[in-house]
Amino acid sequence: MLLIGQFDSPFVRRVGIALRIYGMAFEHSPFSVMGDGDKFAHLNPLKRVPTLVLDDGEVLIESGAILDYLDEAYDRDKALIAASGPARRAALKRIATATSVADKAVAYFYTRRFGGEVDPFFTQRSEAQIRDGMAALNAECATRDDDWWHGDAPGHDDIAVAVVARFVSEAYGWLVSLADYPALAAHSARAEARAEFQAIQQEFIPPS
Repeated sequence: MLLIGQFDSPFVRRVGIALRIYGMAFEHSPFSVMGDGDKFAHLNPLKRVPTLVLDDGEVLIESGAILDYLDEAYDRDKALIAASGPARRAALKRIATATSVADKAVAYFYTRRFGGEVDPFFTQRSEAQIRDGMAALNAECATRDDDWWHGDAPGHDDIAVAVVARFVSEAYGWLVSLADYPALAAHSARAEARAEFQAIQQEFIPPS
């Protein structure tokens, strides 16, 4: 398989970490959506990452859809998320909160970088959404008794929360400090200390 996208993207990174945990071999093309979009437009016309090219040439896009395929290919009964019921819904809610924070953070970053003068109301609302999202993730971490929601090792929700925490703290260091979210910071540090997180990482590179 071929995974396209830089690991400073939390969406690409969550896929790469899952591939690593599942023990699935893959190649990696660290293409940037801004600088290298034309290099993989034939695979993904939207020029978005992550893009995963399967061994038979099938192309998958969007991190949630890619992870759903990986869960199926590995074994749904042993996947990094509960198969059904309240545990699955709770995990999906945590994932949705984390990825929504990342979506807002990416959109706001591009608006600030390339959008010219930004409306003050939009600025205030965007920054509040990012901070409130981080607070929500912190509250989720604070109510947990064990190291991980998934069990003895991180699941998709643990991974999503950790990679988004790092991304936001690096891309928005002037707005967000993990020190202000101690439970989330502890979760992030615990995850980042693991071998699979260390193998799939990259410091944030601002697009230009």
